[in-house]
Amino acid sequence: MVGDMDNTGSLNAQIIHQLTSAVRSKIAIQTQQHKFVNWQCDMEWRGENFTSAVTLGNPDVLVGSGILVSHYLQSITPALAMGGELVYHRRPGEQGAVTSLLGRYTGDNFIATLTLGGAGAHATYYHKANDQLQMGVEFEANTRMQETTASFGYQLDVPKANLLFKGTVDSNWMVGATLEKKLLPLPLTLALGAFLNHRKNKFQCGFGVTIG
Repeated sequence: MVGDMDNTGSLNAQIIHQLTSAVRSKIAIQTQQHKFVNWQCDMEWRGENFTSAVTLGNPDVLVGSGILVSHYLQSITPALAMGGELVYHRRPGEQGAVTSLLGRYTGDNFIATLTLGGAGAHATYYHKANDQLQMGVEFEANTRMQETTASFGYQLDVPKANLLFKGTVDSNWMVGATLEKKLLPLPLTLALGAFLNHRKNKFQCGFGVTIG
């Protein structure tokens, strides 16, 4: 179980349970200023050469709304995997589905992914520079919203100091950073986070504690 809360009272929590060696479940809950705003549950199944998953987001039986996402990824070669994704959404007076094609290429120290569908395109690149430094870039184009965004992130691990630092910046001038510190010998990890939106002139900060 992992959770964090910021200075406005907003909560993000996740419960992850490994049912078997191949099946894993996860529940994520989000609140904003003491109001329940989002929740979703995931189920993932990993085989010898494939991965399949189903995600159910914000289901409401009374209103008849919710989002269902399913995807399947099959290994073609040891480095290349391809598959598909289906996103179905429903709300009063509206429903629809979007399909996408997925591709992933894995190298010795990098991973590149590409998603193409009716809603747009999404591409990511992850690179492991060394045991301490990792970085990645992400690009997303939404044809419906006529928007494109790009983001860059990195992770720096300092094992001698039991510190883990993460930073992100995107094309919308959103800058974020988190610092995690293991409180040895206790089984606790303290996390501090801060995010600044330059366009909206909005600043948020918070802290969290991980047990385990």
